[in-house]
Amino acid sequence: MEWVMPPFMSAGAPVPRRHLPAPGPQPQPMLPPGTFTCPQCQRKTLEERFVQALRVCPSCGHHARVPASERLMQLADADTLTTVPLDFPIVDPLAFDDGVPYRERVLKARTSTGLGDAFAVGTCTIGGHPVVVAAMEFSFFGGSLGQSAGDSFLRACSIARDEHRALIAVCTSGGARMQEGIVSLSQMARCSAGVVALGHENLPYITVLTDPCYGGVTASFATQGDVIIAEPHARIGFAGGRVIEQATYDKLPHGFQTAEFLLAHGMLDAVVARAMLQKTLGTTLAALTHHEVMNRG
Repeated sequence: MEWVMPPFMSAGAPVPRRHLPAPGPQPQPMLPPGTFTCPQCQRKTLEERFVQALRVCPSCGHHARVPASERLMQLADADTLTTVPLDFPIVDPLAFDDGVPYRERVLKARTSTGLGDAFAVGTCTIGGHPVVVAAMEFSFFGGSLGQSAGDSFLRACSIARDEHRALIAVCTSGGARMQEGIVSLSQMARCSAGVVALGHENLPYITVLTDPCYGGVTASFATQGDVIIAEPHARIGFAGGRVIEQATYDKLPHGFQTAEFLLAHGMLDAVVARAMLQKTLGTTLAALTHHEVMNRG
């Protein structure tokens, strides 16, 4: 039997080559600058569109964290927001130094966030109702509660009383700021006292719990609201789930410490999507203001 040369081996025919990847790191697809990748569904969205969507993933509805100053703008009626300057000194009672002095860490956090501490405070109207909004900034030491943060919240309470406004606290925190020791823990009592003073003036106090909200913030002013609202799937609690399991030697139920779980067990008044939050707050303020007027009558 005569052997016939395959066509690709004939003179002048191109020799086929296997397409193997080049050695070394492989090029990755380039994303346009300012692209947000959802940590839940991995969908990519242009940052500008993501901000316009209130930082909610258009694919899966994941509610990403919102910078405190941006939160004020999201909630305020158009052209009514006035930010409150907060310029408190750095408190360092322990001269804390874990390799980087605490004062340096605070200065770095102030530079990166543009805030004096873990709060941004502003006056505005929501649904036409005059309010003070105190929004926490998780990027500032995990929204931890130290003396300057406590002073910021008390400033918001003071303005609400002086100008007879409702107070709305948007809470996100990992808990007390332990670099300040017992001073940080004392802020729980100070902030709770500020809330009590609002009650003496019959001023509405509404809290909005966002992801995550833990520790001393949850154990004090975050859960003292006349109405307590949370965003979908927000993680809310005092100690973390793993700590509780280790302490109780028991498996926690599915969804434990999520906003939906707490709503089902009577710990919250409502779970509200971010797109509906401003309208819900306006409706709630109208109801609470009417109740206050009726009580005065």
